[in-house]
Amino acid sequence: MSEKTKKRAKGAVMGAFIGDALALGPHWYYDLEKFREDYGEWVDDYTAPKKGRYHEGLKAGDLSQSGYILKMLLESIMENKGYEEKDFCRRIDNGLFPQLDGTPVSGPGNYTSQSIRDAYRNRVVNNLQWGEFEGHADTTEAIERTLGITAYYAGNLKEACRNVYSNTILTQSDELVVSMSVAFNAVLWELINGHPLDEQISGKLMQEVKNNSLPFHAVTGDDLTPTKKGVPEPSRLGRFASPDALLTPSFIARAAGDPGVSIEPAWKVSLVYGMPCAIYHILPSVYYLAARFKDDFESAVLHAVNSGGQNMARAMLTGALVGAQVGIDGIPARFIEGLTEKEILLKLTEQLFG
Repeated sequence: MSEKTKKRAKGAVMGAFIGDALALGPHWYYDLEKFREDYGEWVDDYTAPKKGRYHEGLKAGDLSQSGYILKMLLESIMENKGYEEKDFCRRIDNGLFPQLDGTPVSGPGNYTSQSIRDAYRNRVVNNLQWGEFEGHADTTEAIERTLGITAYYAGNLKEACRNVYSNTILTQSDELVVSMSVAFNAVLWELINGHPLDEQISGKLMQEVKNNSLPFHAVTGDDLTPTKKGVPEPSRLGRFASPDALLTPSFIARAAGDPGVSIEPAWKVSLVYGMPCAIYHILPSVYYLAARFKDDFESAVLHAVNSGGQNMARAMLTGALVGAQVGIDGIPARFIEGLTEKEILLKLTEQLFG
């Protein structure tokens, strides 16, 4: 990895931790008037959750359970010098599950997501083995941890996506959700390797499909041109039926740069694409903010935080994409300083990326 690539990988990981912690206080406000009443017109720093809200009892700068699991995955990668699924699963079994009770309000971060609750029930209550059960959550929970895999394997897209896929299906089985999770990580990989989030990025990703580095199906010709009559289906038949998840980022990046497309202020992107938790609401808004504010980490993550609804996933993933574009040096120091586990997280990223 070059020094610039290392800095972008560090930026992606630290950006994710920062986005996660920034949204901890005002997480899951679907009533925007109540959001503003509790936190003012603009949240611009770490805040503690209010009494009776999600994550009650944590303090400003703490990580949610998503951040906790990402850190756990990175620690596993660091100690094994690569992603070892058995080790990661062992850490979940021995380090996370004993802190849970199967209910939503439990465990690190004082809230456990649906996919992890499902995994807990299958492993602890039903005594099933990893790989013997399915998870039907339609959320970004797998992306929130697998982005660490992509950062580590920044030198090998095929290996990154192979491990992202394998880790994702531990907890989420819906093929559309899995394909969108892999696609996000492919976008992140491109950004860590220096490509901006612009309207050309999907073309680069489709070239990787042709190179058999991405497990997507592709039928159309270059630039989505029609296939010709009598021409057989191409041999690059990937795991996923459609490459559409790879095409979305370019369309949204084009919209973000088009003066005829206006979302003002930018936090209202959540009203355009939807405030709920499902992956098909979250990823378009993340791509939009990361493309619009590609050089401005603070604006990107704060618009994500102030957007309401599932703003934690939105901020975490936006932080990863913009952190990858600006690098660790482009993240305002106050956001790093405000993290409760600043020293631990900085040491971890240094050990991983040098």
